Amino acid sequence: MPLRAKVATSVSKTAAALSRAAGRGDGSVIGGWIGLKIDPELLTHLASGRAIALVSGTNGKTTTTRLAAAALGVLGPVATNSFGANMPTGHTSALAKAGATPFAVLEVDEHYLARVIDETNPRVVALLNLSRDQLDRAKEVAMMAQMWRTALAGHPDVSVVANADDPMVVWAAQGSSHITWFSAGQRWLDDSFVCPESGHPIERANGDWWCTGCPLRRPQAQWRVEDEGVVDPRGDWHLVKLQLPGTVNIGNAATALAVAAEFGVRPIEALPRLSTVASIAGRYAQVDRDGRNIRLLLAKNPASWLEAFDMAEQAPTLLSINARDPDGFDTSWLYDVDFSPLHNRPVLITGDRAFDLAVRLEVNGIPFRHVLSFEEAIRSVPMGRLEVIANYTAFQDIRAELDRVN
Repeated sequence: MPLRAKVATSVSKTAAALSRAAGRGDGSVIGGWIGLKIDPELLTHLASGRAIALVSGTNGKTTTTRLAAAALGVLGPVATNSFGANMPTGHTSALAKAGATPFAVLEVDEHYLARVIDETNPRVVALLNLSRDQLDRAKEVAMMAQMWRTALAGHPDVSVVANADDPMVVWAAQGSSHITWFSAGQRWLDDSFVCPESGHPIERANGDWWCTGCPLRRPQAQWRVEDEGVVDPRGDWHLVKLQLPGTVNIGNAATALAVAAEFGVRPIEALPRLSTVASIAGRYAQVDRDGRNIRLLLAKNPASWLEAFDMAEQAPTLLSINARDPDGFDTSWLYDVDFSPLHNRPVLITGDRAFDLAVRLEVNGIPFRHVLSFEEAIRSVPMGRLEVIANYTAFQDIRAELDRVN
């Protein structure tokens, strides 16, 4: 690397280490921010010489990135932004911290995918899904699909692993010359009823979908979830044993296997490594405190709340909602969430926007209790399991109270 890049890398690693030592965070952003101030091309320099996979989508990218990095570890050391810092500062910090590795798997925020493709020259890009998120500052879903489509058109040599069940993703990936399709199911449909190509309605039946006004339709998937496992392109079925809860994570595992296969990793080699992943930056972590077994679930938009309710046990449940900058300030999305799965269980609410949540639960006819703090929530439930479902900054607040459990 050029001298400036070497200096920037050294300073980046030092700043990240100091941040961790001071208890100010995991250093996954500040190191990259300082490094890029010294050398604006630092990410490009750090990416050079590595075989890189990028993972992007509205939901599931942190988990899929962690699983893909574990699978790719069959071949050698893998750099990854395992704490979910998914913008260029986080990518820079992760690559600087990892040192020289032959491989990298990086989670990428949907808005930054085009830029990160330009700067890292990846071998593989995985596209998971697109749905509404952060309504006051994120682009409309079809606009995001157009950004992806344009970015991929400028890099025809990139291999794309894409979700066949999401019409927005299929349309975005369609122009790429090398596409591997996976099918993990799509439970949240409310953001893909209109074709991004023609504007006509999209019809669905028996797991298939098609546009009523143009040729856009669901492609045949080479990788698909079936029962408790994954079917590969050869038609072989593989049992997937994960420590992570929910059927959605079997879909994330299928994506990770498809990504690893682009590097030559066989499912039989990757699957034992997937089973070692227990939690990701606090997601799904279980902590015992004061006789309660507390499990943390992150849910930041309607699609992810749907999956969180599927994972949560029938036990006392704490819901926490903030509306800070990383969350988006608009909480109207709460009315797109079906809270009916919370019937017949004790429900507690907290967070900066707990009253917004209270009104929404009243509409659904769900009894609840407002608590002012996480500690009060723990004291308010009996011994045993406490499920915690929180959006982004609320989740981080609770994770901090649990000593930044990973």
